[in-house]
Amino acid sequence: MTAQELRRLFIEFFKEKGHKEIASASLLPENDPSVLFTTAGMHPLIPYLLGEKHPLGNRLVNVQKCVRTCDIDEVGDPNHCTFFEMLGNWSLGDYFKAESIAMSFEFLTTRLSIPIKKLAVTVFEGDDGVPRDMEAYQLWRKQGLSESQIFFYGRDENWWGPAGITGPCGPDTEIFFDTGKPKCSDLCSPACHCGKYVEIWNNVFMEYNKNADGSYSMLLQKNVDTGMGFERVLAIINDVDSVYKTELFLPLISKLKELTGIELNPDNERQYRIICEHTRAVTFILGDPKAIAPSNTEQGYIVRRLIRKAIRYSKNLFGQNVIVDLAKTVIQQYGDIYPELEHNKDFIISEIEKESVTFEKTLDLGLKRAEKYFAALGEERVLDGDSAFKLYDTFGFPLELTEELAREKGFTVDLDRFKKRFTEHQELSRKGAEAKFKGGMADNSEQTTKLHTATHLLDGALRKVLGDTVFQRGSNITSKRLRFDFSFSRKLTKDELNKVSDIVNEAIKKDIPVICDEMSVEEAKRYGAIGVFDDKYGSTVKVYTIEGYSKEICGGPHASRTGELKSFAILKEESSSAGVRRIKAVIG
Repeated sequence: MTAQELRRLFIEFFKEKGHKEIASASLLPENDPSVLFTTAGMHPLIPYLLGEKHPLGNRLVNVQKCVRTCDIDEVGDPNHCTFFEMLGNWSLGDYFKAESIAMSFEFLTTRLSIPIKKLAVTVFEGDDGVPRDMEAYQLWRKQGLSESQIFFYGRDENWWGPAGITGPCGPDTEIFFDTGKPKCSDLCSPACHCGKYVEIWNNVFMEYNKNADGSYSMLLQKNVDTGMGFERVLAIINDVDSVYKTELFLPLISKLKELTGIELNPDNERQYRIICEHTRAVTFILGDPKAIAPSNTEQGYIVRRLIRKAIRYSKNLFGQNVIVDLAKTVIQQYGDIYPELEHNKDFIISEIEKESVTFEKTLDLGLKRAEKYFAALGEERVLDGDSAFKLYDTFGFPLELTEELAREKGFTVDLDRFKKRFTEHQELSRKGAEAKFKGGMADNSEQTTKLHTATHLLDGALRKVLGDTVFQRGSNITSKRLRFDFSFSRKLTKDELNKVSDIVNEAIKKDIPVICDEMSVEEAKRYGAIGVFDDKYGSTVKVYTIEGYSKEICGGPHASRTGELKSFAILKEESSSAGVRRIKAVIG
């Protein structure tokens, strides 16, 4: 089965079950500071999972582009990718566990012809706060799975949410493919990482609300959120043991051979995979309509890290940087399915080229710094772990490069200290990610709703002052402030910023109603609504109108009247990336 056949088979199956197809959203979450990238199909649907009415109804399905930075260091094994596609279906207060499990089982066993004996599932074992999910267990037994194919796990494995301290949450049931490999021990189960079991699908049942006192109450709207790993399933149904042996990566591997003349072999296989996977991820992030460029912060930092790692491995393995040519292959391969790649081809290539030049300079500086470190060692013959980590963290030197330089000079590296610093670095990153996660999806407060409305007023005001060439390039909202990125080539003057602020405050003072209408995308455009990212919407969209100031396609939620915002003030205007400016602002 081809990749496109699998995409369409999944979509058509759920359309037969009453679902409406929605397009893949941007890789950059809109108004959600909880994550750097869209990590699952549910992220763009947060307002609807929390009760907003979706224009296409309460059964949805799509193929969503995703990026997960937590898997960067796992890339190179048979299954992990930083960029991947997720097949998902949702019930927004419609069907629940019985229908969800039955549909998942039917798709796997009848449409994909996976034998029942090759499946294993996990369900929530229960604790003091929430009982064991015997309903899911019985439903799997009803589908024909034996007791030995069903495993009970706690919250670490089979519970989702809440995103913050309080909010929607619930148990999930995860579906695994049994590869047939022998068990690693008598205790071997889907929780093992031995490779016997490969997770392919997760069905989340949002049925509880966690309250401020730590107790749980049942939600009035119970939702189902599912996600199936496209790359992994494609490998399974084509009977290959790695996602890198599917048509998604074979053209890239073939291109590497063509460019370098070096054949893939067991010794260089991991490097091959990393180069191909990271280049694919970078191409999709750079090709996103929100145009994130390499930088030293947030999403831009991840792009930079992925490009540099791909370059390092390319130069190490092939003696040359072949990333640009490989990115062109990605664009050619995926352009028909994701037209934004072809549309943004020039930006993708130019940013990779610029980052390649910058990284060459950084490597030169790093080599000079390394020489100083080695020269200062004298008779010690051991490079301390702190210096090795600085070369890694500041100059992008992988540990193996530092070790190689040390060996050439007859030195060794204090690996224990380096690993301690590296672990501390990972822990700080993890805590930062957790703090970031807690700040976003759970925070659908009245204040963030008002700030969301403020971004519409700000967008409209910028277009009035600077012209219609201004378009939104992204936004980020917390409970305290909004951050708005827009296309513009220069720093705004003080007078321009004052005019923008005055227009927004004028709209707030008028206390204009915020009106929501549902219409087709074509009607919305004729109506004069703007929607730079309207490719992510279905045939019917919501248009929020603030008469005289803003008409935008948006998912919501919003304040009911502009007067609820009280006041608006710009805190800062700065560059976000080339051709993109950023405004941070607050409301009263």
